[in-house]
Amino acid sequence: MEKIASFTVNHTNLNEGIYISRIDGDITTYDLRTRKPNTCSLMDHSTMHSMEHLFATMVRNSELKEDVIYFGPMGCQTGFYLLVRNARHEHVLAVIKQILAQIAAYTGEMPGNSAVECGNYTSLNVEAAKKEAKTYLQILQNKTAADMAYSN
Repeated sequence: MEKIASFTVNHTNLNEGIYISRIDGDITTYDLRTRKPNTCSLMDHSTMHSMEHLFATMVRNSELKEDVIYFGPMGCQTGFYLLVRNARHEHVLAVIKQILAQIAAYTGEMPGNSAVECGNYTSLNVEAAKKEAKTYLQILQNKTAADMAYSN
């Protein structure tokens, strides 16, 4: 069986940050790495789920909304994937930073916070998402599009 592209990245060399995982035609997959892989510092389910609800809602309501294909967590609990059509990397990075700042300052109710809207709504926690967003925003603060390449 052919090895998928993400398994060819040396995860022992990855740090927290943002990376261009792959480009398929007009679709760019961004690796939003909030944790260093293979350490004890993994996202707990509630934090990961809460960030997914807030970030996905905000990015689909941002200036990127027409080009967002997907936002969701990595199974390894070390980050998220964001898929964007027609991406301009510097612009996408700026929007990501804006959204993280919005989440860090968020005071509203959790989007999708009911049994009708979510399959596990009891695991949502606005405060956990706010803390995660603040921490990740600090990691990305001085990052530019030039920093987005994987370094194996």
